[in-house]
Parts: sequence; structure tokens; C-alpha cells
Amino acid sequence: MADRIQLNPKSNAKLSRRGLIIGGLQTAFIAGLAVRMRKLQVEDASEYRLLADENRINIRLIAPARGEIYDRNGKVIARNEQSFRITIVKEDAGDIEQTLYSLSNLIKISQNDAKRVIEEIERSAPFLPVTVRDQLSFEEIARIATNSPILPGVSVEQGLSRVYPLIESYAHVVGYVGPVSDNDLKDGNESNPLLKIPRFQVGKVGIERQFEDVLRGSAGVMKVEVNALGRVMRNLDRKEGKPGNNIQLTVDTELQAYIQARLGSESASAVVMNCKNGEILAIASSPSYDPNKFVKGISYSDFNELRDNEFRPLASKTVQDAYPPGSTFKIVTALAALEANIISPKDNFSCDGKMEISNRFFHCWKKGGHGEMDLAKSLIESCDVYFYELALKVGIERINEMATQLGLGIQHDVPMSAITKGLVPSREWKLKNREQEWLVGDTVNASIGQGYVLSSPLQLAVMAARLASGRNVKPMLTKSINGQNVHDDKEFEDLKVGKANLNIIRKALFKASNDRRGTAYGSRIINNKYRMAGKTGTSQVRNITDAERENGVTKNEDLPWKRRDHALFINFAPYDDPEIAVSVVVEHGGAGSKSAAPIARDITLQALFKGTPPLGVYPAKDRTAIFEQQKRLREILQELEMNRKNKA
Repeated sequence: MADRIQLNPKSNAKLSRRGLIIGGLQTAFIAGLAVRMRKLQVEDASEYRLLADENRINIRLIAPARGEIYDRNGKVIARNEQSFRITIVKEDAGDIEQTLYSLSNLIKISQNDAKRVIEEIERSAPFLPVTVRDQLSFEEIARIATNSPILPGVSVEQGLSRVYPLIESYAHVVGYVGPVSDNDLKDGNESNPLLKIPRFQVGKVGIERQFEDVLRGSAGVMKVEVNALGRVMRNLDRKEGKPGNNIQLTVDTELQAYIQARLGSESASAVVMNCKNGEILAIASSPSYDPNKFVKGISYSDFNELRDNEFRPLASKTVQDAYPPGSTFKIVTALAALEANIISPKDNFSCDGKMEISNRFFHCWKKGGHGEMDLAKSLIESCDVYFYELALKVGIERINEMATQLGLGIQHDVPMSAITKGLVPSREWKLKNREQEWLVGDTVNASIGQGYVLSSPLQLAVMAARLASGRNVKPMLTKSINGQNVHDDKEFEDLKVGKANLNIIRKALFKASNDRRGTAYGSRIINNKYRMAGKTGTSQVRNITDAERENGVTKNEDLPWKRRDHALFINFAPYDDPEIAVSVVVEHGGAGSKSAAPIARDITLQALFKGTPPLGVYPAKDRTAIFEQQKRLREILQELEMNRKNKA
């Protein structure tokens, strides 16, 4: 055994110790691994199973159906309809520009849409669909389906789109919806995941904007299984969201449509209110526009045409515009004087056509003057000098207080956009905003609704309603939400005005519309059951020089349109038991008696009769013209109805 290697006993001992150490370490490692595996597989199994599922299952939001909007009679003003949209997936489409070019030969795709699609595709994952166009017609869908082999990555999806079937009638009231913008994400909405759904739409103006939270609803949830790249493999579960609440307005569609037709091509507005409960029965601005164009994505040319139109079709003139109220404001001055016991109805002032105050002449609209005037006559014939005299005795503070009580200078709470407060000036206001002291001439100007005074058509309608009812009537545009009334039938408080003084004003307004010397006599209603009480107004928008007065004031019709006077009229009817109050403003329409009063009279009768009134309620001399007008308006309304049905 000479060839056998002999180990040194010391060396053998060393190897044994090393073996034990290595074996121990291995045993410890295996034991630790076993403990760790037990913890992962037994103790923490549920937690890691949940994490694995979360990596495998994605939760996606489903846009809810938007609440619909109805008029007082249940007619649909804004609804949802099934619509189709075209989407494109980058990884399936390959050459995006070539696919878009092929698609543009089948359907209309604007340069802006093409640019937007390319930008969204670059920002998105390659497997996510990007909307190319929505609200496609069946013909467009058919063309795409027929040519699908040459359109890789292109598919048709179904969804809901907002539609306004009454087109122009409610554009300024209901407004429209549009895609979420950066502004929409402000005011605490940044974290709302619903607003980040691609092409999700929200209210932009009007009722759609003011009731966005009510109409929007809550999102549904869809669970989908995805692979490691995040691509959807299959749908696992789907739970629909809660649709938005439906809203019913107080407006009457038939009356609203009639007013739009009656205003015609004028730059004008009209408001009709229920005198007793404050419900707004109609609130129309002219000209109007088609809100459906904004939902679909209005073209630059269409938008520029609306924006550059001097009649401002995008403006809600009834609530966001404020005009010098002209002689309609004389009611305020007269009632303030009566309440302060400064005058009696029989006190007279003499009008010779002008009045000198602080070395300045303030003129009456009637150059030769009206002669001796008492309170009733001054309102009936709309004498300016009488109210100049009255203003010096009453003062601006009393005028301000009365105007506020009658609803002027107040931002009324109706759910429309850009509600103006108007302006009822005071000494404090001028000092704060103009850094000037109040002048006597300012009071004189304010007494006839000129100078700094500004009122919206809605405010003028509120004033007429409060005069008619003697109560603090407040305008209401919303009737119910999901069938639940939003206001009770509690009566409004009485105005803090003496009933005797109110009756003096009412009688004078009745004569202004029914007495031969009244400024609104030409637009009277001759049936006793429906007679109205009203006041004309004509407000200047330019200064008239002394030289022009000397040589003769230029007639409105001879002036450029923007330099003509505004025409106004307010009224309530029937006089004996008022039901409705009406205000009409015709921008640069000239005299209120010629432009605004006839429109207001026709609207009043249409509202009272709930349809076309008989010719017998009009003066005999006007019946032929009224007959032709009614015929023309019926044709316009029938044509509009046909257009609406065709679009529906």
C-alpha cells in the first residue's frame, strides 16, 4: 500500500471542521428558504394573490348616460341618442398617415382632426384606440364597413351623443356640451377620473353648465383581463353607471318658438313670466344659433361667422346684456316719489320741452313740450321734464332703493350663464367706481333711465311682475329634477310699497296702453278680458348736440344701425287679474312704441291664448296686417318643425 496517500491527522481534523461548517451553512440556508417559502405560500398567500390579480385585471370607467332636459309640458329639449364613432389602433394600423388618407376618401376628416389623431396616437400606448370622428351617419358607416380590408386598425364603436332637437329655440337657455377642456378640470375637478375618459363631454354654457353635477351621473365599471403589455384579452365583468338626473324647465316650447319667429332677424330679446309664481314661460334672444354644431365640433368658418355677426347671436341678451331702460324706469322714479309723500297724483309740473340745471339743458323727447303734467299724464305721454322736476325732489338714494325693491340692480338666481347685475347707481357707487362726486345732473339722467342706469330684459320682466302682483316675485327657470319639484308654492312676500300708490301706477300704465294719448295706444288689445297695462321706453345710445337739436334731430332710420336708440316695452296682462309679465328689448330698434310694443302685444296674446289669438282682439285697422303676419309666422314655424323632424 505504498502508493496510498497518507493524510496527516491534523489535516484530517481541519477537513472535518470545514465540512461541518459548510454543511451547517447549507442546512441553515435551506431552513431559511423553507421558512421564507412557507411565509410566501401560506401566511402571505392572499396578499400576493391579490397583487397578481391586480396586475392581470384592469378596471375601466364607463361613461354614464347624461340626464335629459324637458320643457314644462314634457317636450324634450336635450336628449341622448346612439351614435357611432371611428377609432384607430396604432399597432394594427401600421402607417397611420396612409390609413387616415384612405379613410378620408370615404368620410370627411378635417386637417384639425387628422392632426389631433396623430398627436393623441403619439401620446398613447400603441394598442389603445384613438377616436378619429364621432356621430357618423349610417351611410358613412356602410362605406367604412365595405372598405374594411384596406383600413387596418380602424373600427366602428357605439356610444351616446347629445342632441338638441329644437335647434335654435333654446340655444341661449340650455346651452351645449363639449369635450373636457383644461378649464373644466379646474375648481377641484382635477382628480375626477370620469372627466379623463377620452372624448367625454361636459356642459359648457347655460343649463348644461349650471347643472353639470346634476346631469352628469356616475360612472359605471368594466373589468377586463390584460396581458403583460396591458392589452385587453377579454371582458370579465360590466356594471353600468347611474344615469344623470332629468331636469324639467318652466318654459313652454310652443311660446318659445313663437317668440323666436316673431323676433325674426332683429337683434332683440323677450322674457315672459308668470306674475303669480315667478315661473319663466319663455326667455328668448335673437338671432340664435344651432348648439348641435358645437357638440359635433364647430368649424372655424361657422364659429367666425357667429363671432363676427354684429347682432351677436352667441350672446344671451336676456340675462347677460344690460341696457339703459329709458322711460320704463320712470315707473321707479314715480313710485319712489309717491312712497316718500313728496308729491300727490294731482301735483303739476309744466313742460316746455327742456329744463336748465347747473347751466345745462335737459331736453324732453317732445321738442315743443307737453304743457301742464300730473303724475298719470306724465307716464301716459312719457314726459321727460316732469321726471326731471321729480328727480330734484326725490333724490338718487330713494330712486336706488325703489329700483332695488322692484328687482333692478339684482343678479337674479336663474341657471343661465353670465347673469348680469345691471346697475342702479348711487352716490357711493360713483365715488367708489368713478372716483367722482355725484352730480345733480346724474340724478336727472337716472330719473328717466339714462346715464349710468342699466337693466337686463329679465330684470325688466321681474319689475313688471312685481308691479302687477304687488309681491316680491322671483324668477324661476327650473320646475323639477327627476320629478321632484325644486320650489314650493309658498307665496312671495308683499312689496314694501303702499297698495294705493301701486294702484296709481297701474292705472297710469293701463292708460299708457289704452288711452288715445298713450305712447302704447297703437299696440293696444281691444278685448276687455285681455287688456294690458304697459310702458314704452326709448333709450339713447349717442349724444345729441345743440346744433342738431336746433336744425332737427336726425331720425333713427337715417342713422347707422349702431347709433339708433334702443326700443323697450314692459307690460302685464290681463289688467284686472294679471297672469303674465312681458319685457321686450329691440337693440337699436328706434322708438319703443314702434318697435318693441307691437312685439310685446303679440307675445302677450300668444301666451294668454296658448296659441294663435283671434283677430278680434286686435284693432280693426291692424287686422289685415296681423292676418298676414300670423300666416307668415305659421309657415316659419311649420318649416322649422319639418327641419327638426328631418334632423331627428
